[in-house]
Amino acid sequence: MIVAGIDAGSRAVKVVLLSTDNGTEPGVLASDLEDSSPDQAAHAQRVLDRVLQEAGHTMQDVGFVVATGYARHLLDFADKAITEITCHARGVQKHLPNTRSIIEIGGQDSKVIHLDAQGRVEDFTMNDRCAAGTGCFLELVARRLGVNLNELGELAEGSKQPATISSMCAVFAETEIIGLLAGGQAPCDIAAGVQLAIARRIASMAGRRLTCPVVFTGGVARTRGMRRVLSEAIDHPLALSPEPQLTGALGAALLAADHARSTTI
Repeated sequence: MIVAGIDAGSRAVKVVLLSTDNGTEPGVLASDLEDSSPDQAAHAQRVLDRVLQEAGHTMQDVGFVVATGYARHLLDFADKAITEITCHARGVQKHLPNTRSIIEIGGQDSKVIHLDAQGRVEDFTMNDRCAAGTGCFLELVARRLGVNLNELGELAEGSKQPATISSMCAVFAETEIIGLLAGGQAPCDIAAGVQLAIARRIASMAGRRLTCPVVFTGGVARTRGMRRVLSEAIDHPLALSPEPQLTGALGAALLAADHARSTTI
């Protein structure tokens, strides 16, 4: 049986395709991701169709589809919509089953998720009111510094003295960065200062509730240097989820497999 998980995020659409049979562990058949577009439903369907084609299957072979992410309720071809919190927790546990805390930083929001000893979501804190500390914020900073997002972490690594970024409002922070550049502050110090400001914001969200092992996931986890800076800010070792940008889609696909198995047993 084939099942699919789709994470229709604010910045990218991610798809994971699993093959599953009763009594066997689901295996990844194919996966892909692509920048989002205004028509999220049609875009998600195109990415899913492409992944199916690469795996040698069609939509008729898919037994169940779970959607998650910002636009999950817009995907009318999905059988079920599940929150990113649940899907990220399940995706992380696929590879790191003893995880107790998850830090997920995506394109639009950031989350700190707490799991109980059985791996169930116990509580979470979420920043979804401001772009500060998210992938959108890093993209804004990268544009101002004249680099692409993939180069921002490398730029930050050249810093000897990170700049102080006092505002974490995306609008005011951009103004502050313009002022720092005009004042002769080195771009590498600004990039490092932004990473440090984001890490401290996440540490403030987490408070003292983090329980090890702690796992870092989401698209921002791919940014060079963020894992180290964030680990120092929270004062805990920080594991990196494999393919962190696909974690939500993987969790959605695993939940789809659970449902498919429960209805066929």
